[in-house]
Amino acid sequence: MAKQMVKERQDITWLNCIKGASGKVIVDDKGIKDSWKEYMEKLMNEENERDHKISAGIKEGPADCIRIAEVTAVLKMMKKHKAPGLSGLVAKKIQATRDIGTQCMLHLCQGYFK
Repeated sequence: MAKQMVKERQDITWLNCIKGASGKVIVDDKGIKDSWKEYMEKLMNEENERDHKISAGIKEGPADCIRIAEVTAVLKMMKKHKAPGLSGLVAKKIQATRDIGTQCMLHLCQGYFK
């Protein structure tokens, strides 16, 4: 009785049968694998319709510079009381430095994108 209860509580981790593309139930392992292969090939090779109304111009030249107002806005949005990263800095410390911290962050960000 206890073995039956344990067996009933176990999750089903495999599939014994599936319905193929034709609607027939497939129960043998090779047929199941072939059916999945066929399904996945169809799924991955299907061309989806695209909306050609969207267009984006190609931008040449250097990337836009990061502005101090953007860095300030991001620093204000950062949540306080979060765990520090590898540097050991937390948002609270960066926000407490005000203009000096903002200038340092701006310099770091601009150096990253150059």
